[in-house]
Amino acid sequence: MEVTTKTKLREFLINMLIEHKGQGNILDDESIFMSGLLDSFSMMNVVMYLEKTYGIDFSKVEFDVSFLDTVNDIEKFIDSNQKM
Repeated sequence: MEVTTKTKLREFLINMLIEHKGQGNILDDESIFMSGLLDSFSMMNVVMYLEKTYGIDFSKVEFDVSFLDTVNDIEKFIDSNQKM
């Protein structure tokens, strides 16, 4: 069975939540950063993860924090900017 982008992403975010908040449940449309669930340092970790895992060069893409606020948003951002 192939692991989907969303599954890998959710696993990464859940691990961050467990590390920072002691809980690891998140819905695909739940706000992660704008709600304060994770902080700006965590955002940088997500950016580095996306660069390393999906080859996204943030210096070459249009970027706004709102693009990475939910699992669904991040998945859409990956699909739009991933290097093939």
